[in-house]
Parts: sequence; C-alpha cells; structure tokens
Amino acid sequence: MGSGVADTIARVLDRLQLDLAAAALGLVVGSYLNVVVHRLPRGLSTVLPRSRCPGCGAPILWYDNVPLVSWLLLAGRCRRCGDAIAWRYPVLEALTAALFVAAAERFGWSWETPVAALLLSLLIALAAIDVEHLLLPDRLTLPGIAVGLAVQPLVGWGGFVAALAGAALGGGILLALWGGWYLLRGEEGMGLGDVKMLAMIGAFLGWQGVVVALFSATLLGSLVGLGLIVGGRGGMKSQLPFGLFLSLGGALALFAGPWLVDAYLGLL
Repeated sequence: MGSGVADTIARVLDRLQLDLAAAALGLVVGSYLNVVVHRLPRGLSTVLPRSRCPGCGAPILWYDNVPLVSWLLLAGRCRRCGDAIAWRYPVLEALTAALFVAAAERFGWSWETPVAALLLSLLIALAAIDVEHLLLPDRLTLPGIAVGLAVQPLVGWGGFVAALAGAALGGGILLALWGGWYLLRGEEGMGLGDVKMLAMIGAFLGWQGVVVALFSATLLGSLVGLGLIVGGRGGMKSQLPFGLFLSLGGALALFAGPWLVDAYLGLL
C-alpha cells in the first residue's frame, strides 16, 4: 500500500472518529436541550429534579432516558402510563447531533468546532422555546452575548472588535426597528428578545454574521407569513416565532456567512 493511500485512510479514520464523537456529544446535549426547552420558560431548574413523565409524574429511569434510542424502543410512549412522548424530544436530539457533526466537518480539530457547537445549541434551544411559547429568554440570550465575546480568542473568523461591533449592530438594527414601529403604530412589532438574540449572533459571528442572519431570517419569515396568509391560516397581525428564523439565519451565517458576503460583494 502506497504512502498516499495510507495517508488518505488515516485522514478518513481521523475524521470519522471526530464525527462519531460529535454525534455522541450532540445526542447528549440535545437531550439536555429538551429539558431546557421544557423547564426554562416555566421558571424551573434545568438540573433538578430528575426528568419525569409530564402525564403521570413517574421518574424516567436511566434506561428510558438514553437519547433517541429510548424513544424509539418505547415507541414514543411513557413506559408507566402510555402517554405519548412529544416528537420534539427525538427531533431535537437528532438535529443537535447532525449539526454537531456538520460543525466538526466544517471546522475540524480546532477550537472553532466546540464554539460552533455552543452557538448551535443556543440557537436550537431558542428556536424551540420561541416556537412553543413565543418567548426568547434573557437567561439564554444575555449570557450568550457575553460568551460570544469571550470566546473570540479561540476562533479565527472575526476577533473581539468585530464581535463587539456585531453585537452592537445586531441589537441596534432590531432595536431601531422596534422603536420606529412602536412610534408609528403604537404597538410592538416584535419582542425585545429578538433584539438580544441577534446581538448574541453578532457577538459570536461579527457584523457579517448579523447581515446574513438578519437577511435570511427576514426572507424566510416573510415567505412563511405570506404562505400562511395565502393559505388562509394567518393574517397581517399573526404572530410568528421570529426566533426560529433568526436561528436558521444564524446557522447559515455560521457555516457559510463569509462566503455569502464575499460572493455578494463580488457581484458589486
């Protein structure tokens, strides 16, 4: 076997090892994110007590709490009372694992991979909470801003000054839109949670991340809103979980933000 083939196999096995570790960690983190999504909006601790069935209150045994696997083995139902376990649980676990693997593939063996995984975890939790409660908790967005600024020495996509500018730009744009809408219409067009969430994305990804995330979120939100109106399932004042669209935009900015910005500037 030639040295070139051996090197290729070694690189493939090395990347496979990283992907498997990322997937396993993603399943565990996704399981915890389900706890966060369920408990945080209700003002409950995300650590204690142990997880319980929402229907009968029975503690969930450790072998019924294995991410993704237990849900499949139980056919999506509580072992004790038979109540259905929400689809959100396996979906969030699988989604987190998939995105962690995508981060590992994108950034490899570097500090950028765990930083990307941390941002993705925040985006997933915020999106799920906003979908269920139309709420973006300060207990996630405000620490997220601080952490996004703090991890800048570990990543190579911006720097502290760019991250600080991104946080200010992200928060400032939506805050200005919020204030302008309130002055014109006497009502809130969006929640201040959206302001803090975009500031958090900017703290992690800088001003380029803010531009990509906001443009993508606005486009997706507009398309979904228009589709609901055309389908007779919504109106001009229907509330949409904009945090979901910001999360999608933030993920896009993480994986392809600099390329998209450079491609757009190249057109100019």
